[in-house]
Amino acid sequence: MCMPKSVKEIAGIKVDNAMLKRAYQEMLLIRRFEEKAGQLYGMGQIGGFCHLYIGQEAVATGVHLALKEGDSVITSYRDHGAMIVAGSDPGVVMAELLGRASGCSKGKGGSMHMFDLKRGFYGGHGIVGAQVPIGTGIAFAKKYMKKPNICVTYFGDGAVNQGQVYESFNIAKLWGLPVLYVIENNEYSMGTSVARGCSTVDLYKRGESFGIEGRRIDGMDFIQVYSAAKEAVEFVRKNQQPLLLEMKTYRYRGHSMSDPAKYRSKEEVEEYKQKHDPITLLEKYLLANKIVKQADLDAFEKIAIDKVKVAVEFAQTSPEPDESELMTDVCV
Repeated sequence: MCMPKSVKEIAGIKVDNAMLKRAYQEMLLIRRFEEKAGQLYGMGQIGGFCHLYIGQEAVATGVHLALKEGDSVITSYRDHGAMIVAGSDPGVVMAELLGRASGCSKGKGGSMHMFDLKRGFYGGHGIVGAQVPIGTGIAFAKKYMKKPNICVTYFGDGAVNQGQVYESFNIAKLWGLPVLYVIENNEYSMGTSVARGCSTVDLYKRGESFGIEGRRIDGMDFIQVYSAAKEAVEFVRKNQQPLLLEMKTYRYRGHSMSDPAKYRSKEEVEEYKQKHDPITLLEKYLLANKIVKQADLDAFEKIAIDKVKVAVEFAQTSPEPDESELMTDVCV
């Protein structure tokens, strides 16, 4: 059977043009949203910690587009991009960043505590590695309730050395839980390179002693991310077994907005921007394969900018939480 011209097979995975264009728009929206968040932080409108996803957009986008309804996602404090690609309203995300009552956590959680249960997004978590046992538990719940769904559990190269990660690996394999572990290896954890912080730098092998297969993927290339994620998701869903993907990615900004990132050179960052930028790589692919024209890309840019503008206006005009909310939803 011949496939329609709008559908290509890449690494054995069918990829259609509509999905590629959607992926580009999602990544572009995340980039423009995060750039604006950084600007507002500098203006003092966002307080507390703020961890931007600039440079890593292909990971959350590629993985999420491989999921189906009912699947769940949980991640760390670098969570804005994952929530946006899950389908959450950017205005609600921005409102939470600005500490407004219309935010997803009523303005009381801020950057590190995003949450959207309706879309299967179980948050950002401020404690390093804390989301890994929680994500494993979500996968257990799905299996216990006999649901045909999985849980994607993101964590970084800094969290990979935490003890609860390996406790989770053990129970996931022992009980056959449908969890896809995704290591977002942006090379520097908080400010120490993987080579200096890990005795072995092949992070995709960290599950081997538990019998969990691992793979390393170029996390700056959307097509590679999507293809690997699609295959991994189907494996986890079908076999009811955990799997680990190490996404080699890179963040352009510091660990957080308070980090000047002096532990790496400007030349290194610039090389990633010029040669490995996920949005630019996908843009070149779309143009080279005549999936879009430059006019389409210009239109996508305007749409992204307009969405961010609407999100900021919504957040800035939303009220701050009432004093009566001070102790609600807070464990004391």
